[in-house]
Amino acid sequence: MTLIKTSLLNAIAVGIRILNAIALNKILAIYVGPAGYAIIGQFQSLVAILTTFASGAVNAGVTKRTAQYFDDETRQIGTWRTAGTICIVGSVLTGMLLIAISAPLSAMVLGDSALWDAFLWLGFSLLFIALNGLLLAILNGKKQIGLFVLINITGSLIGLILIGTLTIWLGLRGALIALSLNQAIIFFVSAALCLRQPWLRPSMLFGRIDNEALRELLKFTAMALTSAAVIPLTQILIRQHLAGQFGAIYAGYWEALMRISSLYLMVVTVPLSVYYMPRLAEIRDANEIKREIMHGCRLLIPLTAISAFAIYLLRDFIVAMLFTSDFAPMTALFRWQMTGDVVKICGWLLGYVLLARGLARVFILTEITFGALWYVLVVIGTQKLGVEGAQIAYAVNHTLHFAFMISYISRNIK
Repeated sequence: MTLIKTSLLNAIAVGIRILNAIALNKILAIYVGPAGYAIIGQFQSLVAILTTFASGAVNAGVTKRTAQYFDDETRQIGTWRTAGTICIVGSVLTGMLLIAISAPLSAMVLGDSALWDAFLWLGFSLLFIALNGLLLAILNGKKQIGLFVLINITGSLIGLILIGTLTIWLGLRGALIALSLNQAIIFFVSAALCLRQPWLRPSMLFGRIDNEALRELLKFTAMALTSAAVIPLTQILIRQHLAGQFGAIYAGYWEALMRISSLYLMVVTVPLSVYYMPRLAEIRDANEIKREIMHGCRLLIPLTAISAFAIYLLRDFIVAMLFTSDFAPMTALFRWQMTGDVVKICGWLLGYVLLARGLARVFILTEITFGALWYVLVVIGTQKLGVEGAQIAYAVNHTLHFAFMISYISRNIK
């Protein structure tokens, strides 16, 4: 399947996810406000870390090996069983630990031990979240895009109903509980659809560890764990810095702006993860990799730039539509955020080469370096330039990352 066909098919799921996100953003803005947005952001960052650790961070490796060995069923099944066993053991152990420390963890991360029950629900959900991620990784590697899109659409609708209902009913606590349960519920939809496929049976998802698969999955585990730790941890530190320097409301503005970026960038990031990861994994010729990169640049970078410019022009309308009047001051922060988004996608496009080729050492060093640099630039930027300094730091950091990726790829992929 080509990039254009994949993008068009995913556009259906992305469109529904965007509409759902618009509705959910409005509900959250009304019922939790800017300060609640910052707490939700902290919770989601921690969830990203925990779910990745619980699954053993094997999903990228599963996608890569499933695509790479498209003509070797034995190796594919060995990969799935190894990954499934890791997911089950890791998620059960992580869930038990999370349940045990839910109260102090809530106090430390969310600033309120009374919200401990959100972590309790998350602990019970981790097994199903990990298995859902595994099934989606297998579908991605098998290039079952139609089924992948169907599950994403169904998940978006479930998320809208669950998160919207619990937020309206219980406020911030309800939103946090719903975020804990959402992916776990989607697992049962994924399992029902995936296990109807003739090439997949439950016995293929757990069993004896395949040593060859384990060795290669461990490289992807190291890369994924680095991303899972560095990116959310950096965001947590940035929110804490902004809240300490300007107040929780300004941290909420920053979180809301990051959500807008994530929302419209799904048009680009979903095809990147669904098409590029398995495609780059199956290519064995360096020149073909470069052609694939140039093809992606010609399509995705102009699309990102046009979208970012449109978002900037419509920023007042978008904030009014997605949020409430309490969020109006954030419109002054859009210029540098949109600039950073465009450069970010340029760097990500090249970054998928490192991930798909299993270049673990440089990937890990890059993630740690630019994660730390982002936080340092935010601290310096806000001290020198005020609130807008956080968005300037975002743009500068991604520009430096893109420059590094151009240099590395051009010199080492031959």
